[in-house]
Amino acid sequence: MSKFDEKLATYEAALKKLDPKADMDLLRAVTKGLGPSIYNNDSNKVACSQKSELERVVTNFCEKKLGASAAAGEAAVQTVCEKYTERAKHRAVFYYMVVKELGKESVYA
Repeated sequence: MSKFDEKLATYEAALKKLDPKADMDLLRAVTKGLGPSIYNNDSNKVACSQKSELERVVTNFCEKKLGASAAAGEAAVQTVCEKYTERAKHRAVFYYMVVKELGKESVYA
């Protein structure tokens, strides 16, 4: 099993706890889109308690990657922070949930 597949299996298990009917193909696409950041222990997590990190997610992911407005991105990120209550939030799972919240699955199609 490759390192990517190991990480993906971890993310799939975490996502299944939140949504048993989750789209694993979308999760794979989102995970691939994150590139090498998934292998770094610090960058593969999202901290909802850090305002600057959430602002980066809104700007760099919601606005630039997904094409959402800043307001929609902020609302989606806040909603995901409320739903994803694990202490260590996997970035791939967090981004997957943001994509679903914004209805931007077509970006990864």
